[in-house]
Amino acid sequence: MSDQMRSLSHQLRLFGVHASFEKRAAQAAGQGLNHLEFLRLVLEDELLNRKERISKGLLTRAKFRSVADLEDWDQSYDRGLTKAKLRELSSTSFVESNENLLILGRTGEGKTHMAVAIGRRLCAENISTFFVPVNFLFEEVHAAKVAGKYLQYVKRLSQVRVLILDDFGLRNYTHDEATVLVDILEDRHKKGSVIVTSQADPKGWPKLFEDPLIAEAIVSRLEHPSQKLVLKGGNYREKLQTQLPSGKKIEKETMLN
Repeated sequence: MSDQMRSLSHQLRLFGVHASFEKRAAQAAGQGLNHLEFLRLVLEDELLNRKERISKGLLTRAKFRSVADLEDWDQSYDRGLTKAKLRELSSTSFVESNENLLILGRTGEGKTHMAVAIGRRLCAENISTFFVPVNFLFEEVHAAKVAGKYLQYVKRLSQVRVLILDDFGLRNYTHDEATVLVDILEDRHKKGSVIVTSQADPKGWPKLFEDPLIAEAIVSRLEHPSQKLVLKGGNYREKLQTQLPSGKKIEKETMLN
């Protein structure tokens, strides 16, 4: 019977059932569960297995450049986020309401860490996410234009539920770059959320662009509707460095902005 179950579950691609049915059968026998209770357990295992496999694929496609998780966020001093706010971010409710998330702060205060941590949580919940530093975005756009695939590239970004734009506002943007941002944000409008990390206050964002009309369009699409997370507490990397023995390397969050 076990061999038949293995064969059938494999043929039906029920990999969660394939991995757990023997354990669940023993559990059912030991606890006196009926057939429906046993069936519920193996179907729950199958659902969890599928969710985990989807999550792994989304993590790969998200292109995160580091590993960070919300559980790793150091709350030993005030960094601008309460425990209640962290729980809210873990719930990913801002995505359900198609809100953008603006993560603001100075160098080293954890903007990229927070964006990646939220992005990884989204992937765990099977919400498609893509991470890209803004300067690298324009390099990818240039390559897509040269290959004649610009529209396909913009369309691919529009299909992602959450787009993370890291380090927005480090410099002024050319007219062509501003037009690209308008194209991307317009194509995503009301289809998903954008997470932006920036050292610059949103009030100063219009000055980053040559054309005031394009600037207004970009800033409006980023700010409305949006939540703002304003981080504080100083450079976290420096704080950790002072706590480590000489010669020790800083890992995880210390490599993030």
